[in-house]
Amino acid sequence: MHGLINRSIQAFVCQNYGEDAWKDILRKADIPGPGFEPMLIYEDRLTDDVLDAAAIRLRRPRDVILEDIGAFLVSHPSMSSVRRLLRFGGDTFMEFLDSLDDLPDRARLAVPDLDLPTLELRELARGKYEIFCHAHWSGYGFLCSGVLRAMADDYGALVFLEHFGRVSGAHHAVGLTIFDCGFSKGREFALAVPLA
Repeated sequence: MHGLINRSIQAFVCQNYGEDAWKDILRKADIPGPGFEPMLIYEDRLTDDVLDAAAIRLRRPRDVILEDIGAFLVSHPSMSSVRRLLRFGGDTFMEFLDSLDDLPDRARLAVPDLDLPTLELRELARGKYEIFCHAHWSGYGFLCSGVLRAMADDYGALVFLEHFGRVSGAHHAVGLTIFDCGFSKGREFALAVPLA
């Protein structure tokens, strides 16, 4: 697992539950040190151990924690670079959905060894879609659900999301019904980074 993923879990816990909660989670997972280095690669087992310990410490299901981390990656100010990468997908929520298959390549432009899952959008009927998350690690499906939920809010779209779970192995499917792409104003976004 890429250290950026583990570091995102760390940031989520520290920002929402505090440093003491993070230290407890590391102890329960039997991981020494203060946390993860963002540019190192770790065994997937360590990520799973941390998430299992987080579920116990935070008294929340692991899948729910992963969905919340996905939303955190888009909505928290400290994660603005992730939001920016995702918003490069288009000016509207529908354009963003249509660009999902390009996301792993866009991410590799920024971080060459970051191995994100392949995302495949399938239209079932007008306004109804399924998004397939083809991954080597099953947690990505729940992260994907959280990211999609937060991106819909970011664009101001009114949608209903349903995580269908594993299709096979680590591959997941997420159902998406779009009621209104322009339901609300959405968050401000400019392509250019503001100068300090």
